[in-house]
Amino acid sequence: MAVLSSEEIRKRIIEDDLIRDYIDLETQLQPNGFDCTLRGAAKLRGCGRMDFDNSRRQLPELEDIEFKDWVYLPKGVYRAYLNEVVKLGNDIMAIARPRSSLIRCGANVLTAVWDAGYEGRSEVGIVVHNEAGIWLSKNARIVQLVFIKLTSETEGYRGIYKGENI
Repeated sequence: MAVLSSEEIRKRIIEDDLIRDYIDLETQLQPNGFDCTLRGAAKLRGCGRMDFDNSRRQLPELEDIEFKDWVYLPKGVYRAYLNEVVKLGNDIMAIARPRSSLIRCGANVLTAVWDAGYEGRSEVGIVVHNEAGIWLSKNARIVQLVFIKLTSETEGYRGIYKGENI
C-alpha cells in the first residue's frame, strides 16, 4: 500500500473523476491529500441504534442548521455535510483527518473509512469541545482526505451510503 501524492491525486481527479464539485483544486490539493469543505451542518436530535447486521440500525433525527456565510456551533455534536463528491475505484481507499486549525480551535471531526468502490457526497461528525464554541464559514476546509492505494483491487463498497447526497 502507498499514500497517493498530490500529483497522483490530481491525475485521478482529471482522468477518473476521483473528486468533483470541489471549490478550488489548487487550494484544496495538498502534498498528501485533498481538503474537503463544509456544505452544511445539522444538530443531532435524539438517540441512534446500532446492531450487528444493521437490520435494526436507526440513525438519530437531525435538525438542519441554516446559514449563509457563517455558522456558530456551540459545544456539542453535529453532522457536517461536505461539498465534494468522492468516487473511489476498487484499488483505492481514503481516510479523513481533521485539519489542524480545526483542532486548534477546540473542535474535532469524526470520520469512518472511505471504502474502495465508494461514491458519494459524504457526511462527517463534528464535535465542538471548546466551551466558547466555534464559528465556521460556508465552504471552510474542515477535513483532509488521504488516499491509500491497495495492494490489489477489491470487490468494492456496496453499503447503503453508496451514492449518498448526490
